[in-house]
Amino acid sequence: MLRWLRGFVLPTAACQGAEPPTRYETLFQALDRNGDGVVDIRELQEGLKSLGIPLGQDAEEKIFTTGDVNKDGKLDFEEFMKYLKDHEKKMKLAFKSLDKNNDGKIEASEIVQSLQTLGLTISEQQAELILQSIDADGTMTVDWNEWRDYFLFNPVADIEEIIRFWKHSTGIDIGDSLTIPDEFTEEERKSGQWWRQLLVHGSKSMNIFGGFRQMIKEGGVRSLWRGNGTNVIKIAPETAVKFWAYEQYKKLLTEEGQKIGTFERFISGSMAGATAQTFIYPMEVMKTRLAVGKTGQYSGIYDCAKKILKYEGFGAFYKGYVPNLLGIIPYAGIDLAVYELLKSHWLDNFAKDSVNPGVLVLLGCGALSSTCGQLASYPLALVRTRMQAQAMLEGAPQLNMVGLFRRIISKEGLPGLYRGITPNFMKVLPAVGISYVVYENMKQTLGVTQK
Repeated sequence: MLRWLRGFVLPTAACQGAEPPTRYETLFQALDRNGDGVVDIRELQEGLKSLGIPLGQDAEEKIFTTGDVNKDGKLDFEEFMKYLKDHEKKMKLAFKSLDKNNDGKIEASEIVQSLQTLGLTISEQQAELILQSIDADGTMTVDWNEWRDYFLFNPVADIEEIIRFWKHSTGIDIGDSLTIPDEFTEEERKSGQWWRQLLVHGSKSMNIFGGFRQMIKEGGVRSLWRGNGTNVIKIAPETAVKFWAYEQYKKLLTEEGQKIGTFERFISGSMAGATAQTFIYPMEVMKTRLAVGKTGQYSGIYDCAKKILKYEGFGAFYKGYVPNLLGIIPYAGIDLAVYELLKSHWLDNFAKDSVNPGVLVLLGCGALSSTCGQLASYPLALVRTRMQAQAMLEGAPQLNMVGLFRRIISKEGLPGLYRGITPNFMKVLPAVGISYVVYENMKQTLGVTQK
């Protein structure tokens, strides 16, 4: 198959100099057996078979279904070219993830190393067998042209699916990741959909430590900080807007010199949280996409934003906004109101000669108020995150807020609404406590009066 592609459809000169559409045209003409300018599923199957590329019915139907954008049962040249271009981009990402030393070639040792990162162990001899199936020039290395030509009509989409293909095509016992939970079906395991389902819908059996192990195996230690750059960029304006808006709303809701009550604090906090989230929400979506994306899926914040805008439109930047808004209103309201009540209680009952509670008291007040807010709003925050992430599941139904609530409760019960709250507490409590300490000290520095 590979030698035919390189010798006829993709000659060496064409691979190096000709424009991609010329290569695609040559291949399209070879498949368009009746010359009517379109390729139907039968022509695709018969054409690939006659050219010595037997993929099997499932793979051929997957190519056709993915490429037939307008769903008219035929592939025109534009659809055919778009499918191959998109597929080449995916294969390029997979190639780069295996080319550990970035020398433009994949060697047996790099395959061994890459599979070890995913928790799979093979010998270098087994890796050489894999290379032999792809290597066209006998160098025992695979360059980009060889890799691209070999996988041109193989509908695998990422490293996990490529490994599944190697396992079945070479007969090598590569095995499965030890951390794939038992609840995933055999079809999801073979297709690689288990990883995407795990990201979006969670797992009944995976705990925080299993999650850490899987993340490290999938993308190395650096994957634990995936999306953190966006998080750092968004946290400064988000916190600044929230505290600024909180002070402004308190002024609007009280008369000059009047002491603010608990209800006014709650309303001010809720409105401040809603204001801040509306302002930075697109970055929240990008943070989630970067955090749950596969290794190599996005090269950075700009690439993530560009791909979301290109393939999903501007509305995708506000996916999950409604449950987020419904969740932030009680969270921010309770958080800020409880914090100030706790601080005022301490000042009224325990402070002696100072109006400054001190760092430890502020940290404690912030941690306790955040806990109350998290318990009240976490189910909505969970649904928001899953709505942001489910768009990454190709072909999966895009459930709305109510649909996701029903799915979680039916499959995981009420405890499922609080899945992941432990690591969330571990992250949020110190962060919120520190932000309140900085907030109080900046108020004193700037001379903001306490209401």
